[in-house]
Amino acid sequence: MIAFIIRRFLLGVFALWVISIIAFFVVTLPPGDFVDDYIANLVGEAGQGTPAADALEKQLRAEYGLDAPVWFQYLKWVSKVVRGDLSFSVEFNRPVREVIWDKLPLTIIVAGTTILFTWTMAIPLGIYAAVRHRTIEDYSLTFIGFIGLAIPDFLLALAFLWIGWFYFDLSIGGLFTREYITAPWSGGKVVDMLAHLWIPVIVLGTAGTASLLRIMRANLLDELRKPYVVTARSKGLKEWRVIIKYPVRVALNPIISTVGYLLPALISGSIIVSVILALPLIGPLLLRALLAEDLFMASGILLVLGALTIIGTFVSDILLVFVDPRIRMEDR
Repeated sequence: MIAFIIRRFLLGVFALWVISIIAFFVVTLPPGDFVDDYIANLVGEAGQGTPAADALEKQLRAEYGLDAPVWFQYLKWVSKVVRGDLSFSVEFNRPVREVIWDKLPLTIIVAGTTILFTWTMAIPLGIYAAVRHRTIEDYSLTFIGFIGLAIPDFLLALAFLWIGWFYFDLSIGGLFTREYITAPWSGGKVVDMLAHLWIPVIVLGTAGTASLLRIMRANLLDELRKPYVVTARSKGLKEWRVIIKYPVRVALNPIISTVGYLLPALISGSIIVSVILALPLIGPLLLRALLAEDLFMASGILLVLGALTIIGTFVSDILLVFVDPRIRMEDR
């Protein structure tokens, strides 16, 4: 078990290094950078190419370290990352670490609550649909699953906004009411956040719930037909014990393996929803950094998302070992 964890940890470190390379160089692929946009906005199209504009551009590139080759910029950036410094954001005029940290806790809370909501709804409903195979309940849940997959998240968010405004005369955007947005954390602020949290959780979790429900149903149906289930029934075990103790554990494997990408997928996939619902999350921050061509901010966010993916995959690997001992045996 210890050797299994050590191998997974070392693979995670290597994967994080590869992600840092991809994150940095992908952001630099589009032509131009922040300095080009800044100069264009400052002096206009007619002022570009003048001695004053060229001198200012040269000064800014030297100041932000953008006058060196890309590979040298990466080495300089990654050497800072190793020390916990994600460099400086030219768009926000603040250290990248501070800007990300302002948004990361709320982002993890929303994404983590959405994952909990997804699992809590999808697993029991998937089991129930498989057990009630080819009944009205199974067909109804399957139909609801198709509807959940078909409705885009942003459309559901717009529907919630319209219902809140039209029927209740309420603005349901954001995670806090106005008096709590800048207030320090307290019991009242936590209660206020919980009162707003359920809307983005439902919006972001609907498609995931529908998808995992269908995965759970299909996997469990496949396991229920296998000989070991028939043998367990023939020994007189209660039906709920036959289902929960054996086939459900095996059917959970694909769902547990999704832990690795669910969190970053929710963060990066919630950009449009976050903009519509005015959520103070990392998604809109990444969009703004990419539009402003803020190299270090965009690369830092992508690196954080990659780290979350690796951490989630590491956790899912450990959970799979406990749920299915065959994985531990195969890894020897």
